[in-house]
Amino acid sequence: MKCRGWMLAVLLAAGAAAGCGDVARSGRSPALVVIGSLEAASGASPTTFGGTLDSDVITNVTRTVGGAQVLEPTVFSDVGRATLRLTLKDPGVPGNASSPSSLNQVTITRYQVTFRRSDGRNTPGVDVPQPFDSAVTVTVPADGTTTATFELVRNTAKQEAPLSALRSSGVVIATVADVTFIGRDLAGNTVTVTGSIGVQFGNFGDPR
Repeated sequence: MKCRGWMLAVLLAAGAAAGCGDVARSGRSPALVVIGSLEAASGASPTTFGGTLDSDVITNVTRTVGGAQVLEPTVFSDVGRATLRLTLKDPGVPGNASSPSSLNQVTITRYQVTFRRSDGRNTPGVDVPQPFDSAVTVTVPADGTTTATFELVRNTAKQEAPLSALRSSGVVIATVADVTFIGRDLAGNTVTVTGSIGVQFGNFGDPR
């Protein structure tokens, strides 16, 4: 176990806003993508999802070397998972409600992640991890939901400032991660939606 004597100097918690999604109402598409839930899992336990994330900057993993059990410091990326569905900008009228058709389905191909703190200290690489763009491909059907799994915290971010300094510190940096998904409907119209989740970075205890 690491992190002797937590200083619990939590740098102004940025609010653990879990699973919240905004609906993008701009653009020409008649369809909107809605985030039903936004969750995350530690890279050390990638199947255990929750509404907030304690992101461990370094994890000691037990390995067998020469017949002996040793602890090897390891860096894991952390995983995000979003549930997505469609709705229409024009809901129709009572008794004649509108519903999405197959022409309205949206294929997500990109996403962006940015981190922020409630104290306004949001300089990337100094106060919070660098923002990044990446790719994920999933189609949101006209009827029902789909799930997008993606990298939320990159392992490279844990080896750069400000997270790398947390390996030998009891400080916790509390942030909100804003995740924006970007895609197009079948007519080629751009559709975006943003959700937020609380992410706390620190040198936490390791799973056994």
